[in-house]
Amino acid sequence: MKDAQDAPAYGRTNWRRFAIAAVIPTAAVVGVMVGVAQGAIPTNIVISGTTFKLSADRLEGNGFTQYSGQVATASNADIPAHGDVPAQKILAISGIHDAKIYNLCQTVAVGPIVLRIEAGKDPDDPATAEDLLIGMRDLGGDATFDHIDIGSDAASLKKDGAGSHGTSGGFGQEADGVTIDNLQQVAYSTSASSFRLPGMSLKLHIGDGEECF
Repeated sequence: MKDAQDAPAYGRTNWRRFAIAAVIPTAAVVGVMVGVAQGAIPTNIVISGTTFKLSADRLEGNGFTQYSGQVATASNADIPAHGDVPAQKILAISGIHDAKIYNLCQTVAVGPIVLRIEAGKDPDDPATAEDLLIGMRDLGGDATFDHIDIGSDAASLKKDGAGSHGTSGGFGQEADGVTIDNLQQVAYSTSASSFRLPGMSLKLHIGDGEECF
């Protein structure tokens, strides 16, 4: 699932754009980004505007929130720049206090180039993340929520442990826990205070790479 505008034609790959897009999974590997959007995504972050895919056999999370937000973007803006305000991308934002991710796959594709990261294949040693914050476009899977509250004010959410969330009056939901089997996600950004990837494999494929789904 890929926007036509997200992928330049084969033979005309924009290497600078690929380098920008690759920052997202690389940041996840080193775990250097800390989520704070409109309270949750740092205001000094500018996303590339290019999507990437993440899949997993299973995600188990404690402390879950979901709400809408926006972040400055370098391309594919939903809200054009005006005055001193940069162009913005509107995102569905999910926060998870801590998560286990089984058989994680993450790919970013630009034309024939695919950067693929895999980790947590051992069922006894999954990938783990703390203070996980995801700005996404699509999310699919078989989800189970533990003690969920739907329709909460976005500014009042707290179960992921973050200090702030969406704006007052905005729609939000939260749960004590979430489990998603057969996770498939198309996202613009991922951040965490820590992201552990046991058995990590990072490969750059040119012409022969496969995305996670």
